[in-house]
Amino acid sequence: MIITKTPFRMSFFGGVTDMESFFKKNGGAVLSTTLDKYAYVTVRHLPRFFDYSTDLTYSRMEHVNNIDDIQHPAIRNAMKMLDMHELRLTYEADLPARSGLGTSSSFAVGMLNAFYALKGKYADKKKLADEAIYLERVLCDEAGGWQDQIAASFGGFNRINFNADGYEVLPVIISPERKKRLNNNLMMFFTGFTRFSSDVQKTNNVFVKEKETQLKEMLSLVDEAEAVLVDKGKDLDDFGRLLDHTWKLKKQTGSSISNGSIDECYQKGVEAVLSVENFSGWWWWIPSILRTARISRFCYGCYA
Repeated sequence: MIITKTPFRMSFFGGVTDMESFFKKNGGAVLSTTLDKYAYVTVRHLPRFFDYSTDLTYSRMEHVNNIDDIQHPAIRNAMKMLDMHELRLTYEADLPARSGLGTSSSFAVGMLNAFYALKGKYADKKKLADEAIYLERVLCDEAGGWQDQIAASFGGFNRINFNADGYEVLPVIISPERKKRLNNNLMMFFTGFTRFSSDVQKTNNVFVKEKETQLKEMLSLVDEAEAVLVDKGKDLDDFGRLLDHTWKLKKQTGSSISNGSIDECYQKGVEAVLSVENFSGWWWWIPSILRTARISRFCYGCYA
């Protein structure tokens, strides 16, 4: 039996610039971290005593004899891609699906990692990231970027750069004290809203010409935010102010990014911050209101 534990991610800056149709022309970059919430995938060979050859448990249960009959597209395509047969797969997670933390990509990475382990093979971080991208974006034909699969595979607090040749993962090196202060001043709340990221991308159709100005500015904020983190001489509160700025830019890229209820919650957060005489640190709470869960520590790695 193989059990993999793969972290979810939170993206601070550069989201959307990781879309291939954008970064192949303009370059792209994302500043993100994985967190201590995980996707768990269990796989084992299924004994031939059952009247089905594949047993799947996720948000539903499937018992099939033909891989083509599998309803879950990622599982179906991954099993075909890696020539997997006669197995039992179980998926569970610390957070709900479609919550905006890269949950589907963490599942894809964890599943591929488990499949390779069951075959007695080792897959390194880049191989897992590359194949998860291929699985979701090509085989499953789901719209979206590349950052989620890379973050789930590599783990940690990273800057991910994108260009016409691919991507590179650069760890963000900051002092333990500064990282602790940042982490202690980040809060996320579950709004109760869920959505398919690919549907949002298709609806927004962000890559029309008039959106490039916002996207390029969002890309430039990655440099500014990283500089705030690594330079001890800079005011760490500026990280929160930049988060607020990038959120307002992202909302301009499509009507599906937010809604009235989320905007109202966000505004209440802004008003709460402005009513505090010394709001050092609390500013970071504002742009995080769309997220789920609270970060208690940074975590590193995807492992079986």
